[in-house]
Amino acid sequence: MDWNWSGAVEDEHRLIGYAQLLRLAQSGADLQPLIARLMERAKRGERAADALMDLSWIFLLAQQPEMAVTTQSLALKLQQTYKLPAPNRRVGLRLVALLSAGDYLASTPLEFLLEGSDVALELCFVGAELPLPATLPEHDVLFVAVCESDDHLELLQHIDERVGADHGRVVNSPSHISNLARDRASAFLRSAPGVAMPLTVRVSRATLESVAAGAATITSAVEVPFPIIVRPVGSHMGKRLAKIDDAPSLAAYLSAESEEEYYAAAYFDYQSADGQYRKHRVVLIDGQPFACHLAISDHWVVSYMSARMEESASKRAEEAQWMASFHETFAARHAEAFRAVHQRLRLDYVVLDCSETADGRLLIFEVDTAALVHATDPVDVYPYKVPAMQSAFTAFRALLERARREIR
Repeated sequence: MDWNWSGAVEDEHRLIGYAQLLRLAQSGADLQPLIARLMERAKRGERAADALMDLSWIFLLAQQPEMAVTTQSLALKLQQTYKLPAPNRRVGLRLVALLSAGDYLASTPLEFLLEGSDVALELCFVGAELPLPATLPEHDVLFVAVCESDDHLELLQHIDERVGADHGRVVNSPSHISNLARDRASAFLRSAPGVAMPLTVRVSRATLESVAAGAATITSAVEVPFPIIVRPVGSHMGKRLAKIDDAPSLAAYLSAESEEEYYAAAYFDYQSADGQYRKHRVVLIDGQPFACHLAISDHWVVSYMSARMEESASKRAEEAQWMASFHETFAARHAEAFRAVHQRLRLDYVVLDCSETADGRLLIFEVDTAALVHATDPVDVYPYKVPAMQSAFTAFRALLERARREIR
């Protein structure tokens, strides 16, 4: 299917944005004419920075990360801020988001939360070579979208020092975002009432090598008994993640890896009675939980993509029921746990990937602010997602409104 570029849209929109580009790609649109048009605009200097930024997102969608980073760098040399108009064309609130350069895992993907809203979004990229502007664009609310990572620790501290006094209560405090590292999050949450979260520690390669060689035990070296889950620091989405049952397995894993720092976590067997593994994505907005998706797989490493939900009517039926009854069932069962997570993390917006233990606790795998919360799945396959996601989007808009009132 070809996508016809509209001159009216081009004149009105400075930027297409990642959310719209993802929708186009998922619809089967041929993006080549758009790519050619954006490249031509960039060459002519016709809103070149916006064209380059859109191209960088297209390269991400095409799984060309190096091209995406290069193109984004070119864009940021020309321009630090990027405007996305209110989706419904009526501006009710102006939101400025502070983002880090990088792929979609580097910052909160706010565009997806604002589809159909009256919020005009301006993206301001910050980093080592992009200092926070002395004067930010005009706005009603400021959102810190930079996500937790080793590379962002100094940046988050810098933002915390710069924006706190001048902008009232900032949505998602940068000092609290830093606590989402896997080991720190585990320390914060594993003792919370109603929560089960694997003990997670950060260890050096040398420590793991000593364990693999039998020179130390897991208990004395990293305080986590076999079996363990190991992944390099900074890895996401199940990449380079392995379940290690013993020292020889650990040696084999390390022989294929070259990183110097790893996370080691206790393994929780969360397999259901039917042999399936279920991973629930829940977003906490102003402390209130909302359903995002339920992925069901026969493998313990569960992602929505690998679960192949589109191929199973029975899986989708279960997800539909889970989303429809979420507040009366799942959220009600784990209300105490969700309250505790909100109180301990102290973030206005945070995403949980979680499950349930056999004894009824909320089993939390990961907490972050970068996970995708969206309504871009095909409606003909997932008709039940629209009302559930709209509920979350409405809550997010209400959070922004409350923040505006507090700042004023």
